[in-house]
Amino acid sequence: MFIERLSLTDYRNYNSLELSFSPQINVLIGENAQGKTNIMEAIYVLSMAKSHRTSNDRELIRWEQEYGKIEGDIQRKYGRLPLELTISKKGKKARVNHLEQNRLSLYIGQLNVVMFAPEDLNLVKGSPQVRRRFLDMEIGQISPVYLHDLLTFQKIIKQRNAILKENRGKLDFSNVMFDIYTEQYVQVAVQIIRKRYYFIELLQKWAEPIHKGISRGIEQLKVTYGTLKEFDSGQTVEQMEEILIKKLQEVRRRELERGMTLIGPHRDDLHFFVNGYDIQTYGSQGQQRTTALSLKLAEIDLVKQEVGETPVLLLDDVLSELDDYRQSHLLNTMQGQVQTFVTTTNIAGLDHETIRKAELYEVSAGRVSDKGNQLN
Repeated sequence: MFIERLSLTDYRNYNSLELSFSPQINVLIGENAQGKTNIMEAIYVLSMAKSHRTSNDRELIRWEQEYGKIEGDIQRKYGRLPLELTISKKGKKARVNHLEQNRLSLYIGQLNVVMFAPEDLNLVKGSPQVRRRFLDMEIGQISPVYLHDLLTFQKIIKQRNAILKENRGKLDFSNVMFDIYTEQYVQVAVQIIRKRYYFIELLQKWAEPIHKGISRGIEQLKVTYGTLKEFDSGQTVEQMEEILIKKLQEVRRRELERGMTLIGPHRDDLHFFVNGYDIQTYGSQGQQRTTALSLKLAEIDLVKQEVGETPVLLLDDVLSELDDYRQSHLLNTMQGQVQTFVTTTNIAGLDHETIRKAELYEVSAGRVSDKGNQLN
């Protein structure tokens, strides 16, 4: 799949913008704070209906405007697909092929993207919250059911936590609604955990050989899911529910002391091992960056396997953060395979055949000029 056209109305620093793109490589060049990343973000928001930079949707709307709009024409294997997302202070409205969607979970997945930005290099050494967000965003692209389960889970845990907070400090209590929420919690938590197990198995399948190639064959990557040690990916739904119920009973007094739910998908993590060593703790910066790059490249193959089409790749100011060898590996991987958007402040350091064939756009003060192919 690829993006043919992108239109922005009152989005960030853009009053009105309309661009057509190459189905191969598109390079956005300009100084910092001119609007390059805003274009990349708009593509991401068009795909995921949320930003990778902020949780406050109002920040996406141009100053003193009532709403912002992103429109795009997507070319998929079955034909052209218009997408539209309107962001206002009241919420979001999404349209697919001009038809309004009553749930965002039905909208997400029409355009698949893989975003690689400097902050993604912190995927390995960052907090568990960063890795959970990575899981949720990437699984959500390929599984609308997962998004629905995740939203349901967030509502239930909020209600369950409210009752725990009301009864904080008590040794025990009896509450029918709490028992109902706990039962619902267990059911949806197990569904989320099972989908994460499946995704991580796929991620391992694609990331391991990529990592081995980047490390010149001397490193073997292992990705594991950090959840309850009693869980196993081969267990049935019933077995996992039984385990989770038992664990919740064991921690009930601690939950009452803390006033919150202490175990479940919201506390889980990803772990990375290279040649048997935990690289989050013992790995060098180079190993951590190689792992992050391997995971992002693995996403491309994973999405292609699951949805039947290659996703769009967004490289937001990340090439300058990689050494020449890792940069070349990334560029060689995307060559001729995936529509790619690259932002940079200077093309002088991007001496690679792939980049020399790119379409160049100059970004300055919220204005974009299509310079065509001027890199040769």
